[in-house]
Amino acid sequence: MEDLLEAKWYVLHTFSGYEVVAKTNLEAVVKKYDLGDRIFDIVIPMEETIEDRNGKKKLVSRKLMPCYLLVKMKYGDDLWHNITRTRGITGFVGPKGRPLALTQEEIRKLHLEKIVVDNIDLKVNDKVEVIDGALNGYVGTVLNVDQGAKKCKVNIEMFGRETPIDLEFSQIRKI
Repeated sequence: MEDLLEAKWYVLHTFSGYEVVAKTNLEAVVKKYDLGDRIFDIVIPMEETIEDRNGKKKLVSRKLMPCYLLVKMKYGDDLWHNITRTRGITGFVGPKGRPLALTQEEIRKLHLEKIVVDNIDLKVNDKVEVIDGALNGYVGTVLNVDQGAKKCKVNIEMFGRETPIDLEFSQIRKI
């Protein structure tokens, strides 16, 4: 657990369109060289967005940062060779190809770490604003609250009709 607390997020550059291949190959390297105690998470940054397809609006996932992977690890120079020699990865993002850890602000903006909201004072019919995710900026009315799961169902008007949406407490703020 202490290793995980010392771990930092780093950015890797990949060949265009090879993000999934690079992630799979890096996961294989972690397994082959037993690096699970130093490399904890490998993420392709994705975002959910609303797109208009054939006249219908759909919620779709797409790459937030094409050509990049994010890796949470306890860095050491010995890892540099294992990672940069992985097929699909061209190198670390940083000065002269050396790793530069992300700041806390960058981690927050990229939603890499889960924000835990233990209790929130919400009741049915309270007004809330969505502050995170594809529906950022929408305002809705609370339909029910599940304190155990730290989620609530919110009725949001979108596309001209009321739509119930399940949201985590960290995604909303009470108005």
